[in-house]
Amino acid sequence: MAKGMTLLKKGAEADLYLGKWYGMRAIYKVRVRKGYRVPQLDERIREERTAREASLLHEVKLLGIPAPCVYNVDLRSKTIVLEFVEGSRLKEALELGRPKGLPLFEIGECVGKMHSHGIIHGDLTTSNILLPEGGGMALIDFGLGFRSMDEEDMGTDLLILKRALGSLHHERARAVLRRILEGYRSAVGFADKVIEKMLEVERRGRYFPER
Repeated sequence: MAKGMTLLKKGAEADLYLGKWYGMRAIYKVRVRKGYRVPQLDERIREERTAREASLLHEVKLLGIPAPCVYNVDLRSKTIVLEFVEGSRLKEALELGRPKGLPLFEIGECVGKMHSHGIIHGDLTTSNILLPEGGGMALIDFGLGFRSMDEEDMGTDLLILKRALGSLHHERARAVLRRILEGYRSAVGFADKVIEKMLEVERRGRYFPER
């Protein structure tokens, strides 16, 4: 990476660096090589996922869903340059025991709007929902996202979020999920079908295949 970059996180899919983009703080998301893949296949997968994530983020922004802006996409280096969003993660806020005042309804509403337009996040955990310092929320990390109008894919998205709440006390987790689903129902006309799919998928133990 360029001089002055700070490594923030090494992930399974990509490494995140903090740097500058024309004077603004920015996140550089670089998809790393996988040694277990055939090199040509690895190159194609990383390029496709980089392009897809940038495209999904652009679509999400057009829908009015809070998410980082995409500043640049470099398919050669498999890098996306993203707006740096100052704030904490929903996971941290919940662990500190302050669900009051959190934008839970808005989170559900945004996920519902996304689903109603055929966008699946793919990794909808409380770590991938930011609470910006100015208020509100923002969805991040669409690296495993894809397009689908399959109710089971939507239900699996919700199940991942439900499982992410599992570290909370049972009653608190239920209250948080209930409020999120209220927001979800406000945005999706077929929400009850998706929620039933979520419960069905939970009983079966099925999750997304690698895409």
